[in-house]
Amino acid sequence: MAKNKSFFTVLLDFSFSEFITPRIIGILYALAIFFSAITALGMIIGSFSRGFLPGILGVLIVPIGLLFYVVLIRVGLEGFIVAFRTADNTNRTADNTESLRHP
Repeated sequence: MAKNKSFFTVLLDFSFSEFITPRIIGILYALAIFFSAITALGMIIGSFSRGFLPGILGVLIVPIGLLFYVVLIRVGLEGFIVAFRTADNTNRTADNTESLRHP
């Protein structure tokens, strides 16, 4: 796999010989954190609209949920990366053992 192909070349690769996910996984993670934080902020504001005590409970509980959600997103994305690295390593192993199979 050549690593010097442009983003759009890989995007338009209909043979799927190159993967785009490892290139954009950091952006996806950042977007997930951003939208999770916006959602958490909205939940805290919504809890204060119900009163002071629900607002305080929201301030205490929502960040724990946010942290849990971000950890789950991170673990899921790491699973994708592990799968792509396994594919890369399998391809390299196959390339290196090709000469052993056909002397």
